[in-house]
Amino acid sequence: MPAVLSLAVAQFAPIADRSANLDRIRLFAAQAASRGARVLVLPEYSSFFVDPFDASLRQNAEPGIDGPFVRGLRDIAEREDLTLVAGLVEAADADRVHNTVVAVDASGVVASYRKQHLYDAFGQQESDWVAPGDVDEPQTFTVDGVVFGIMTCYDLRFPEAARRIVDAGAHVILVPAEWVRGPLKEQQWQTLLAARAIESTAFVAAADHPAPVGVGHSVILDPQGVVLAGLAAGDGLAVAPIDLDELARIRTVNPALQLRRYRVVPR
Repeated sequence: MPAVLSLAVAQFAPIADRSANLDRIRLFAAQAASRGARVLVLPEYSSFFVDPFDASLRQNAEPGIDGPFVRGLRDIAEREDLTLVAGLVEAADADRVHNTVVAVDASGVVASYRKQHLYDAFGQQESDWVAPGDVDEPQTFTVDGVVFGIMTCYDLRFPEAARRIVDAGAHVILVPAEWVRGPLKEQQWQTLLAARAIESTAFVAAADHPAPVGVGHSVILDPQGVVLAGLAAGDGLAVAPIDLDELARIRTVNPALQLRRYRVVPR
């Protein structure tokens, strides 16, 4: 089993058209596979996105994690021999949706996560449209011996969320996002991603929407917060190696996870 896996993040702006979004993902998946990637991370709301949110969000929600968007992801994953990680809009109740992330390979959904911390901040109110996910066990999946865990966008501001993912055995924390632009938001995005990598001694990979809605700067970081590959403000694809031997070396030099004297307990 190889100690190194190639991971890709794609940065693009999903629109209010599921088929068009799948077409974009299909192109990114082909590019990622051609560059040797085994996992491709896509942004939050990859199935459907409208700004500002309106009733069309619920009208275009997937009926569950086995809907047409996920079936499209599975077909792409099978064709390109990839695992795809993407945000989608999933029906919750009559008025609201779940902000869900799925990991999909040729067999179907291998992990799914509903966003727990909603973006009721900076003048936004995501909870008007989105129902929070339950605080359940961290969602992980494994590809070629590398364990991946999932969080979403605003979850990044809660270090305990990342800590639970690492405690579940993750080597890599994946962060599909739509990090809304604003004063200092780009700096906060980059700082928080690096902090989650450093404090968790884990790789972190984040896929954002590009400008003008998102800040862009999708990135893959090593467990010391060093950028391995990244993007600027526009559309694109970044690929970097996930080296488990390097992870083991860093966790030996800095055994912070073993030296902790506190544990995370859900509220």
